[in-house]
Parts: sequence; C-alpha cells; structure tokens
Amino acid sequence: MARASQTDLAVLAVLSVAPMSGYSVREAIRDQLGHFWSESFGQIYPTLSTLTADGLVSKHPGERSGSSVFELTAAGRDRLLELLSAPEVAAPPRNGLMLRVFFGHAIGPDAVAALVEQTREQVRGQLATFDAISRMMATELDHAEHRPYWALTVSAGRHSALAALAWCEEALESLRGFPR
Repeated sequence: MARASQTDLAVLAVLSVAPMSGYSVREAIRDQLGHFWSESFGQIYPTLSTLTADGLVSKHPGERSGSSVFELTAAGRDRLLELLSAPEVAAPPRNGLMLRVFFGHAIGPDAVAALVEQTREQVRGQLATFDAISRMMATELDHAEHRPYWALTVSAGRHSALAALAWCEEALESLRGFPR
C-alpha cells in the first residue's frame, strides 16, 4: 500500500469513530494511534482536502468561527473497508539503536551499554503507559464496539515492550563480558 494510501487509511479510520475537526484528527492519530502508528502532521490537512474533494469525507462548519468538522461519507466508509482489507506492505525497518549496536565496535561496550540502558528506561516508560491505557479502557464506557480491538493493539504494544525489555537485560549481561 502506497504511503498516501496509508495516510488515507489513518485519517479515514479515525473519522470512522466520530466526526471531528482536522485538529482533532491530528490529536487522535498522535494520542490514540501513536503507540503503533506515526503520521506526518503536515500530511493530515492536505489528506483531508483530498478526501473531501474525492467525496470520501464531507466538511461542515464547526462550532467556532473558521473551524470545520469532517465526517466520513458512505463512499469514505467503503474506501476505508477496502484499505483495511488490503494486505499490509511492510515498511523497511529503521531502528537507530540497532544501527548503533551493529557498529558498536566504534564506540565500545560501555557506550553501547549506556544506549541499551537508556532504551531499557524508555521501554519501562512504555510499559507504564500501556498499563495506564489498559486501566483507562477498563473504565471507559464510550465506543464499546471498538474497545476489544483497541485492547488487542495495547496488548501487542505491551508484548513488544516486554520483549524489548528482555532483550535489553540480555544485551547488558552480554556487554558485561566484552573486552574493555
């Protein structure tokens, strides 16, 4: 799936939950999808304009002067289902930590260990975030039809973080034995 189609998918998907302003679309992508999806905020408004021109989204005046609310049309819902059903095209991975570890000989085991320790702390923060999201979802009453699927994404994030944490511990143990 081309990058533009991926952006269309993200925007159409958040609008499938509820009509919202462009700013709210941006916030939803950042706050709700941000644990597993990133989107260039500079693409959101042009995408909304294109989706509106293509009849996939309708644009209505918002409550504030000059603001607009976007809503999925029937054609937009059909396009969303088409995009959701299309096979995922994996993007090439970009992992700055692994790049540095791979060339760790240049900076030495202590510097690599420091990078891994930083990552370990970040992962612990991610786990705390996933736990907080799980607690929040358990008390939320809105969007009951979406919650089981949202819980699956939180679970996947938690599992990935636990695996990363286990790797950090293993890597730190290995690095202790590297010659200095």
